Amino acid sequence: MTMPLTTALSESDLVAELRAQVTQAMGAHAGGGLLPATERRVLAERYTGEALDALARQALDEGRAPLSAEAEARVARAVIDHIVGAGGLQHLLSNPEIENIHANGADEVFIRYVGGKSEVGPPIAESDEAMIEMIRALAAEAALGADLSGQGEERTFDRANPVLDMRLRDGERLCATMSVSSRPALAIRRPTMFNADLDDLMARGMLDEPLCRVIQAAMRAKLNMVFAGGTNTGKTTFARAAARAIPAHERLVTIEDQYELELKDPVAHPNVVMFQARRPNLEGVGAVPMTALVHTALRLDPDRVIVGETRGDEVIDLLKAMSQGNDGSFATIHASSSVQVFTRMKLYAKQSPEKLDFDASAMLIAEALDLVVHLDWTPTKTRVVSSVREVVGFDGGDVISNEVWRPGHERRAVPNTPLRTETLDRLEAAGLDPHLIDRVGW
Repeated sequence: MTMPLTTALSESDLVAELRAQVTQAMGAHAGGGLLPATERRVLAERYTGEALDALARQALDEGRAPLSAEAEARVARAVIDHIVGAGGLQHLLSNPEIENIHANGADEVFIRYVGGKSEVGPPIAESDEAMIEMIRALAAEAALGADLSGQGEERTFDRANPVLDMRLRDGERLCATMSVSSRPALAIRRPTMFNADLDDLMARGMLDEPLCRVIQAAMRAKLNMVFAGGTNTGKTTFARAAARAIPAHERLVTIEDQYELELKDPVAHPNVVMFQARRPNLEGVGAVPMTALVHTALRLDPDRVIVGETRGDEVIDLLKAMSQGNDGSFATIHASSSVQVFTRMKLYAKQSPEKLDFDASAMLIAEALDLVVHLDWTPTKTRVVSSVREVVGFDGGDVISNEVWRPGHERRAVPNTPLRTETLDRLEAAGLDPHLIDRVGW
């Protein structure tokens, strides 16, 4: 790349000019086509390096001091991040301690860390228009990666399609809006403790050892479970960690709106089929809802069916699968308490094409479900298991359950009502130490 650079620029102006020149050079190299992410990064680093070398030679020719090594590194990183990374978001996404990023416009940025601490962050773009372009670039790169893996889907972000909801290349979940919000807005949720098991969550104080061992035994005993909680309480993280107790020989089928569970692992879970629902394309066709995927999953001979974020009529097919031989299946669901899970599931069944009344759905829930595990925040912003319910039957339109662990101090689960004898027998047969029950404190 031999394009001349303007002399004596400020660092921010230099970044902007370099970005324009490197982008132009890469466009000429690609001939208007899309390049794989790895090749794009190599080219961006090459052209940026060439441009900075030319700038240093120009400064020396003009009798000026070239950029210091530190300034040159900052400029190079900023240019490359904007071209092949996530622009002003990249330094936030590169920080493993950051869990959530919220932006209400380019310069109103809020960060939440893994430990629960929140703070105001730096601007992520020079303007709202630049923020929109950055989001479009992220969507294009993620879509390119999906196309190369055979999982492509249209991801348009404009006034006609003002809401974007997608998974980024490294697993982050992004939701962005424009035109329907006063300023462009985005929320990014990052997967944390991806390879954690329940022992790791216990070490972080999310639950105590007796409850940890009971849930692990419940997974091995193939009890059907729902992991519930409010927004960002760690439902997916907890479900993924609990699944580590499933024997490696079992065949799992997961159904999600966006890939988040990602249970497939060559050692822990080698036999996994992952489904993702598909939205309609720009012509309004091609949608594949989660309900259809649950139907398909049952034809693939699974040992367990796992649904991420149940929020529609797929709940009926999931419950049928649980009660018709796919024991050990589980799902996550949004609910503010463990008892509200039953209300949510009955409402979803009522709103489905089958339009099950509350009596029929209560009976179906009681026949299918064994345990509900509810997650919550403590006042100090720590995620904890707050409540565990054992389903014991139904009465008309009501699901009858015992709250075996209830919310105690700071919403942490404390023992309440003992599990039924038949449930304890199943857990002990699955390896639960019978002496541990004496330590629960029921």
